[in-house]
Amino acid sequence: MKYVTVLCDGMADMPSKTLDGKTPMELAHKPVMDKLARFGEVGMVRTVPHGMPAGSDVANLTVLGYDTRECYTGRAPLEAANLGIDLKPSDIAFRCNLVTLSDGEFNDKKMLDYCAGDIHTDEAEKIIADIQSEFGGGKFDFYTGTAYRHCMIWHNGKSEFELTPPHDITGKAIAKHLPSDPNADALLDIMRRSTELLRYHPVNLNRIKAGLRPANAVWLWGQGSRPKFQNFNDRFKIDGAVVSAVDLIKGIAKLTGMHVCEVEGATGYIDTNYEGKIAAAIEQLKCGRDFVYIHIEAPDECGHRGQAINKIRAIEDIDSRVLKPLIKALDKMGEQYRVLILPDHPTPLSIRTHSDAPVPYLLYTNDTAASSGIDSFTEDSAHKTGRFIEQGHTLIQKLFS
Repeated sequence: MKYVTVLCDGMADMPSKTLDGKTPMELAHKPVMDKLARFGEVGMVRTVPHGMPAGSDVANLTVLGYDTRECYTGRAPLEAANLGIDLKPSDIAFRCNLVTLSDGEFNDKKMLDYCAGDIHTDEAEKIIADIQSEFGGGKFDFYTGTAYRHCMIWHNGKSEFELTPPHDITGKAIAKHLPSDPNADALLDIMRRSTELLRYHPVNLNRIKAGLRPANAVWLWGQGSRPKFQNFNDRFKIDGAVVSAVDLIKGIAKLTGMHVCEVEGATGYIDTNYEGKIAAAIEQLKCGRDFVYIHIEAPDECGHRGQAINKIRAIEDIDSRVLKPLIKALDKMGEQYRVLILPDHPTPLSIRTHSDAPVPYLLYTNDTAASSGIDSFTEDSAHKTGRFIEQGHTLIQKLFS
């Protein structure tokens, strides 16, 4: 038996006035997804436990079968794992976004762009190197990740305070969302001084000249210490691999003992290398692995940016460029297989950030397919089945049972 999860990050949404009261899932042309829904099990699942932050870290761990109420310590340590950072017990990891803030005095600035105009990794690497030279080498160290996503380690640091994800405050004034706890004064100082350091940085001058948004500040959030997870294979007796563009998901894989597939051109946005990702997944199944977790970031990024048309396009690309070749390859293998398709959380266009609401799931088994009475896979159709899984970390048992 082969098992595949296709995780469509942030795909779920709410009816939108700009889409005539529909959601992107309802408007997207997705014949493969809808066909699987007609012959599979469809329902709703809570991927963010009550009281937990509505992030991809919590939700993806839940989908992978881990109870985050017992093992979650924060987002940044997961990303640090993929960067090869060996966190000491007293180290606290922070997500370090390169962002675009508006002009003016620091406390009067607004968050214009949480991803600094989709800055490329080669540009970001130069900026993070200079951030490290200015602030690193003692209490703090900075590490280059991918695009706008990077990492800071605070040695013998503190973490018992709230920090705001930058994608939660796009277009808003930052003053009310800056670190306010005295224990986080050092972080606030780095964030403030980074605007002075980066104002005339050569990378930013070139970006402005090219009509691109500058990476004129760092934003620190998502702090936590190194977590401890039970090995995935030991937990489920399943040999798994992960295909993803983002450090978060690859870090989860490394911390749980799963194989990580590196795919050239995987960006985490609508321009990602879908063909390369699905080829890597199929190769893992052919070489003997039982389970592949295919993570697609694009719908989430489009939701954060309020891009309705691109979010619809992302869902359609998943259908035609991921699911279609995946099902074709699985059928050709001639083995029994199960495919689980779902978002990790909603990223509604109307709020441009994550929601902790339950999400629709679709579980298809090729050898026991029977009519479900559902015509398409949407939030509404899944809700109407009346099937609901409250403990989201148990969903994987349905996949592997």
